Amino acid sequence: MATMSASEVLGPIMVGPSSSHTAGALRCARVAASLMQAPIVRVRFTLYNSFAHTYRGHGTDRALVAGILGLETDDERIRDAFALASAAGLEVAFDIAGDDERIHPNTADIEMQDEAGGTCQVRGESLGGGRVRVSRINGVTVDISGEYDTLFVAHRDAPGVLAALTVLLSERGINIAFMRTYRTERGGRAYTVFELDELPDEALLDELRSRPNIVTATYVRVPGAAPASMVCGGEEFFDTGAELLSRCRELGMNIGAVMAVREAVLAGESEAVAAMERVLCAMRAETCGPLVDPRPSLGGLIGGEAQQVAHAGTALTAALMGEVQTRAVAYALAVLERSASMGVIVAAPTAGSAGVVPGCILAVAEHRGLDDHQVMDALYAAAAVGMLLTVNACVAGAEGGCQAEVGSAAAMAAAALTQMLGGTPEQALAASSLALANLLGLVCDPVGGLVEVPCQMRNAIGVAAAFSSAQLALSGIEPLVPFDEMAHVMHEVGRALPATLRETARGGIAAAPSACAACKGC
Repeated sequence: MATMSASEVLGPIMVGPSSSHTAGALRCARVAASLMQAPIVRVRFTLYNSFAHTYRGHGTDRALVAGILGLETDDERIRDAFALASAAGLEVAFDIAGDDERIHPNTADIEMQDEAGGTCQVRGESLGGGRVRVSRINGVTVDISGEYDTLFVAHRDAPGVLAALTVLLSERGINIAFMRTYRTERGGRAYTVFELDELPDEALLDELRSRPNIVTATYVRVPGAAPASMVCGGEEFFDTGAELLSRCRELGMNIGAVMAVREAVLAGESEAVAAMERVLCAMRAETCGPLVDPRPSLGGLIGGEAQQVAHAGTALTAALMGEVQTRAVAYALAVLERSASMGVIVAAPTAGSAGVVPGCILAVAEHRGLDDHQVMDALYAAAAVGMLLTVNACVAGAEGGCQAEVGSAAAMAAAALTQMLGGTPEQALAASSLALANLLGLVCDPVGGLVEVPCQMRNAIGVAAAFSSAQLALSGIEPLVPFDEMAHVMHEVGRALPATLRETARGGIAAAPSACAACKGC
């Protein structure tokens, strides 16, 4: 919690369609590739659980290859990853391992060989929202998430090796935050992971590699992770909704302002502002582009719905959702269309739910004539709620169902809307709790393993839930169950959902005869 940034919650800025299965998969492969000392010429991916069932529809296969090639999450060449690999002389193979309840729902084993003959096997896990963890290297269990700058050293399990390593770091004035050593057997190969307060220069790696008993040494950089700062905490930091409200009262600020101050402490004020400006710019592009230029999705199941809603006519708009909510729904649908055609979007907090937050915030901001500063303040409010849900519950469909994705996004948007309309921090979190309650138990059942149906329409429902929840809270209605308890409830309900209803495309709407028939042409 102390190192999670707003950019991690409202991000990554990525090519769709899935933050867990596309952006997260890419980042797993990039981390794995960073452990190799020479260009990779051969790679084999073994996919488990949710990855195994939906990897084609979610672009996981292309993303993994793109990660080995070193592409960023927002590089539109991801869709052409196989052609790029062929041109680079990279041999690629996939094995589908199926289900294993003992490991994370989004898991890939990555076996690599470089042109010098070196090999390495890495197990990567995609945790949701683009966050990843390395849990195994060459068969040895590790835990690398990028929370700290990380030095990875493979060495012989010989007396004096660890002492020499720590002395070397000490002589260079490098502080070790954590150190963990893993070994295959006594006297065999060992791996030591140093989590550091700051990353040394590249010269250290050359010195380490030249030493006896050292097999290899490399820096592990987990894309998207925010390394721990020297600040361990302060009045800006909070771990729960109750603590967030306490900070708001102590500082006399709304939720967005408290989150903005926290972000400035973590990243520096100028960098924090620049990062949020990038998010806002990307959100405006993702919501407006498909309204003008609709494009069919990869699976061909959606495309053009946003434009249909936007042009439905004033009579229909006035009778049902009203002008502002109609615009919000159109924007939300547009984001999913852009994502499903592998366009660039902002995961907020995930790609499958990416339309709710920008749809709500931008539509209301345009209606009220808010400036960029006020809009970013609302985005910070959404990020604060998203951060609390990411850490204290979950936002990944493979872990908690669609309630964790669209439900979390609706809770984020509800808090932002309440703040934009003059509500108190207490009312903003009340709106979040109401939104979670109204979408509790929502399953994740993507037809054909594609982030298209019912995902796009659920973003529209997420917008409606956010609007309704904000209106209830601003009217003085308080939820019986406060935000922190509701987050826990959502997490427990997600754990109770069977695997068939958690992003595997094996249950719910995905198993309906009409859905299965439609997928024959995907």
